[in-house]
Amino acid sequence: MRDLLGHEAEHLLKGSVQVINLWRPIRGPLRDAPLAVCDATTVAFTDFVPSDLVYRDRTGEIYRVRDNPAHRWFYVPEMQPNEAILIKCYDSAPDKARFTAHSAFEDPTAPADVLPRESIELRTLVFHV
Repeated sequence: MRDLLGHEAEHLLKGSVQVINLWRPIRGPLRDAPLAVCDATTVAFTDFVPSDLVYRDRTGEIYRVRDNPAHRWFYVPEMQPNEAILIKCYDSAPDKARFTAHSAFEDPTAPADVLPRESIELRTLVFHV
């Protein structure tokens, strides 16, 4: 936050912060590489593996997720462009679900001739000050 918001970050970081993603397909029905979201209550913090996220002018950090049979994954089959998923990817409040694992996956039931996925994502920072 400090890298992106400079001096304004100090005021905004006095409260909790959330990162919310809005994701949707551009065309549908989506059959190629749909987005799956994991129930945050089924993911232990030890399932997250920190990884560098390297930009041209800075280095950040993201988490990858270890496979765990306890994870419960959900997705919307044949999602349409007028449908969207909101994902709370991060929450700084310690008494809330902190991270939400999500990933595209190969659907073994998809026909071989499906069009490649086209999707759009909007990432929003929410500050509770």
